Amino acid sequence: MKRLFTLTVCLLLLQIVHANPFSSASFNFKRLINNYRDTIVLPVLNQSAPLVGPQRGIYERRLDSIHKDIPLDYNEYVQSYIDLYMHNRDEMGQVVGLSKYYFPIYEKAFRDAGIPEEIKYLSIVESKLDPNAVSRVGATGPWQFMFTTGKLYGLNMDSYVDERRDPIQASYAAAAYLKDAYQEFGDWLLAIASYNCGKSNVEHAVEKAGANDFWSIRQYLPQETRGYVPAFIAMNYVMNYYNKHNIVARACNFSIKTDTVMVKKYVTLSSISQALNINIIELAILNPAYRRLIVNGSAAAPRRLVLPQTAKENFAALYNVLNGTGEAVPPSQVKATYASYTESTPERKMPTRHKVKRGETLAAIADKYGVEVQDLKVWNHLKSNRAPIGETIKVASGDDASAGTSSDKSEETFVTYKVRMGDTLRSIASRFDGASVEKIKALNGLKSGSLQPGMRLKINKG
Repeated sequence: MKRLFTLTVCLLLLQIVHANPFSSASFNFKRLINNYRDTIVLPVLNQSAPLVGPQRGIYERRLDSIHKDIPLDYNEYVQSYIDLYMHNRDEMGQVVGLSKYYFPIYEKAFRDAGIPEEIKYLSIVESKLDPNAVSRVGATGPWQFMFTTGKLYGLNMDSYVDERRDPIQASYAAAAYLKDAYQEFGDWLLAIASYNCGKSNVEHAVEKAGANDFWSIRQYLPQETRGYVPAFIAMNYVMNYYNKHNIVARACNFSIKTDTVMVKKYVTLSSISQALNINIIELAILNPAYRRLIVNGSAAAPRRLVLPQTAKENFAALYNVLNGTGEAVPPSQVKATYASYTESTPERKMPTRHKVKRGETLAAIADKYGVEVQDLKVWNHLKSNRAPIGETIKVASGDDASAGTSSDKSEETFVTYKVRMGDTLRSIASRFDGASVEKIKALNGLKSGSLQPGMRLKINKG
């Protein structure tokens, strides 16, 4: 009876997640944002009726045959997600079509960073390749960076640009994070798990399990992460064998053949659209980081503009917009023209404070708001991992929280860094703008320059 109940629940879940957030008729950014997690990672399928006989062998052999650096284990958890994705054929067909544009971008970033190419499939689990995806806790872009983590890995977010939405910039940041995590854990599946729940949660799970592989520590990880790695493995299978399951790639509704120009002044996407006779929606899709549909370039800091390939006869009009005097917009006269998907429903502000209830742990609170336990400790001056029951604590950095006061100035201007083997104060300082050996020592109360692997340091952001 228990098995029958479990099977029934799984079948019902498959029906629930049959929503298709894509539409070829119109590109509904907001619906994509609202639905992005409901059909990919969640719900976590902890049980499934395991396949037996030849069918199981086919899936196992196919996974094993994929050229890879990461072990793609097959089990009932992986099969649950394969079934889930295969049930949404139209949606997966749209993802396959989008991959023709986004995967070459990811592959280059990963080659440059020296990490396995197959990690590109993780972006589908995260966002379904939607650069405008925003999670319930504020993670943004194709690689779903939180504000604090994005800053730590070099992404710029201000009133004009959010580089978490930039497929190129965000891919390099994701590659850097995953490379750091692999150097810490020595295992790619653990590095991938940490991308979902944070390095500290994986560290605690490794300590509890006394093991250093995902399947051994899985039960000690947050619930969502238990399904996150099987979902990644399943997505490897689906993207390599979709044509064996009647999934047909759907063409993108934007050009995948593009050119890139560097812009050295403030230029509106609308002026580019008019000069080249290109739909402004297509320009917005190709340049999702520009929040106001304005490229805020300068001679000192040129900005990248991605364009559909255009005929040579349009080059003169493009040159006039980018270099003439009539079409550019000076910063002092810029009028905020926000994209339609932010006009209709403003992006929801995430809570910056949380009142600790009895029974809650710092790990659970960190997981809820998508931050690290160490960040909570630093922001709230906590000496242990015990959550202060009844107290209201910060759950966002000073950059995210508008509640910060002048007395919180030191909290608003630093990030945390975990010391690795071979690190010195000088080598760490060289990685952060505005940091120096003296500042790091003063901020952390260090009397000498000796460091131990695993130490957490506050680094001034300058």
